[in-house]
Amino acid sequence: MHVGFIGLGSQGGPMARRIVEAGYPTTLWARRPASLVPFADTAAKMAGSPAELAAASDLICLCVVGDADVEEVADGLLAGAKAGSVIAVHSTVHPKTCQELAKKAAAQDVSVIDAPVSGGAPAVAEGRLLVMVGGDPDVVERCRPVFQTYADPIVHLGDLGSGQTTKLLNNLLFTANLGTAATALSLGKALGVLPDRLTEVISRGSGNSFALNALGGDAGGLDRLAELAGALLQKDVRLIADLADTAGIDGGAVLDAADATLALMAHPR
Repeated sequence: MHVGFIGLGSQGGPMARRIVEAGYPTTLWARRPASLVPFADTAAKMAGSPAELAAASDLICLCVVGDADVEEVADGLLAGAKAGSVIAVHSTVHPKTCQELAKKAAAQDVSVIDAPVSGGAPAVAEGRLLVMVGGDPDVVERCRPVFQTYADPIVHLGDLGSGQTTKLLNNLLFTANLGTAATALSLGKALGVLPDRLTEVISRGSGNSFALNALGGDAGGLDRLAELAGALLQKDVRLIADLADTAGIDGGAVLDAADATLALMAHPR
C-alpha cells in the first residue's frame, strides 16, 4: 500500500516517520517546507501539491489541526485521488466534516474513514497511540496494517463519524476533569495540604485521573496547560456541544464542568 501523509506536526510527524520506517512507500506534502526537512534522510518522497500526493497514494492520512484545515486540502486531494483509494482523517474535527468529505469522495469511488488519535508523540514512538475509527469495516481493515505501525489499540467504533464523536467525548471529560482536579488541589492547599503531597495520595486512590497527573502536582498547572492546549480544548468542547444541541440532548454535568474549566483557563466556550 502506498501512503500519503499531510500534517507533519508534533504528532503527525512521528506518525509519518513510523510509516516510512515500516517500509511503506510514502509521499509527503506540507504547507510549510520546513516541516519536510526532518524527512530529508528518509525514503519518503515529497509531493508538490495535495493532488500530486493523492495520485501517488492508496491511503491518504490527514493529521491537520481542525475542520478548516481539512476543508482546505480536500479539493486538492480529490482532484488527484485514484478510484479505490482511502482518505483517513486523523484530525479531531466535527463528524459532519468527515461526512461531507465522504459525499464528495464517493462520486470518485474514494472512501473516507475518520480516525482521530490520542496519546501524543511519546505514544507514537512506543507504537501505542490510540486510534478511534469510524467507517466501513472492510475499508478500516484495509488500513489497519498501516495504523499498526504507530498505534495499539485501534478501536472501530461504528459508522463514519463515530470515531470523531468518541474523541470529542473523551476530550470533553478530560477538560471537565482538569477543572475539578485543579480546584481540588487549590481547596486542599487552602485547608493545609500541600498540592504535591495531595497528588501523590490521590494518584493512588479512587479519585485518580489522567487530568490530575497532567497538572504536575500543582493547581497552577492549569494555567500552563491553558497556554499549550486551551484553544484546542475550547474547540473540542464547542464541537461536542454542537452535536448535543443538534440532537436535542442536554450536555449535563460533564458539559457544565468542562465549561467551568474553560473559564478557569481563560478560553470560555
